[in-house]
Amino acid sequence: MKKTILVSIALLSLSIGVSAQKIKGSDTVLPLSQKEAESFMKANPSRTVTVTGGGSGVGISSLLAGTTDIAQASRKIKFSERQQLKDKGKEAKEVIIAYDALAVVVHPSNKVSNLTREQLEGIFTGKITNWKQVGGADLKIVPYSRETSSGTYEFFREHVLANKNYVNGIMSLPATGAIIQSVGQTKGAIGYVGLAYLNKSVKSVHVSYDGGKKFIEPSVANAKNKTYPVVRPLYFYYEAKSEKTVKPFVDYVLSAKGQKIVSDVGFIPVK
Repeated sequence: MKKTILVSIALLSLSIGVSAQKIKGSDTVLPLSQKEAESFMKANPSRTVTVTGGGSGVGISSLLAGTTDIAQASRKIKFSERQQLKDKGKEAKEVIIAYDALAVVVHPSNKVSNLTREQLEGIFTGKITNWKQVGGADLKIVPYSRETSSGTYEFFREHVLANKNYVNGIMSLPATGAIIQSVGQTKGAIGYVGLAYLNKSVKSVHVSYDGGKKFIEPSVANAKNKTYPVVRPLYFYYEAKSEKTVKPFVDYVLSAKGQKIVSDVGFIPVK
């Protein structure tokens, strides 16, 4: 009898293991994957999906190590990462699940509402250090950044700082929520976050990529009509051999219901 119970437990564990999936990576994608997982599990009670953050680099490293089924990323996989996977006999499949507008945020009391790409580059590389240099109060600028494992860190460096290095000693924070909190509590602060994280504790800045002729507000509407300049795809990466296992969830995210969740969370649907 005892042996039968043990066998039954083992078989049950095995069946649970087959239907359980892990998603790890980008902090930006985290709230979206969590909502998608909740909805998916409600529609598929026999399946379990667990979602954790840590940054795009962490997610891709976990995919390489075989400790996650899907890596969620706010940047494209690097050539070196693909090569590492290839060296292990793995092939990464890429799926764009949504788009995101990257918003620059300041303390609500800050009178500066417009910044050019060049001014942002100056602020985050350390050339501009006081708000009075960009039309604000005589107040020291306190820039906040994501940590180096973050896809948002890399995207911002590439597309806003024109591949220039961040100022030495910049305050690097491990999560997007921490940037919102720090900027909301520090009068001279500035940071950058995914659109879905915007709330009343911070003020989003209108950005110009044409030398100050036109400043565009970060919003879903402006991202959709392609007037806001800082928009990026959000990705799922998974191993080709695992496609059969992960496809039901990936297909759900890309379905009409899944893409409605994309909109509800504050991102831009792919369709």
